[in-house]
Amino acid sequence: MDIKEIQNLIKFVAKSGASEVKLEMDDIKITIKTGSDPEATSVHYAPVATQMPQQQVAAPVADAKPAPDTPTPAVTAAAENSKYITIKSPIIGTFYRKPAPDKPLFVEVGQTIAEGDVLCVIEAMKLFNEIESEISGKIVKILVDDSSPVEFDQPLFLVDPS
Repeated sequence: MDIKEIQNLIKFVAKSGASEVKLEMDDIKITIKTGSDPEATSVHYAPVATQMPQQQVAAPVADAKPAPDTPTPAVTAAAENSKYITIKSPIIGTFYRKPAPDKPLFVEVGQTIAEGDVLCVIEAMKLFNEIESEISGKIVKILVDDSSPVEFDQPLFLVDPS
């Protein structure tokens, strides 16, 4: 379950008038409690630790070769992303990839950007703030969907500075 689904669930529970909702799935447990005040909504999110059944293991054979060290996909992805620069949100608001619905996107994956280029706008309190690049490079990945809420310091773009 991703953050967008959780946010939609919170909105649904708040509108429904329920005072408490518990959701338990295979890997997570969510409890949403609402009060009479819409600002008093609280959410408890806890990943559920799954217990793996213990298996009996035979004694190791003396001639057995150790398994080669293969990096896990998460470690490999982290190593690949370390060479990129992350552009983060300077404010809380709603992320938009276009200046207006009928206008073209500011940037695309693979596009080369220069310092000062506008990458997106973030709407905060009915003000549209243009987010400019502080570096030159190539857009490798866009980490946020259009029209999504973003937090302060949330990663927005990965840029290859080379």
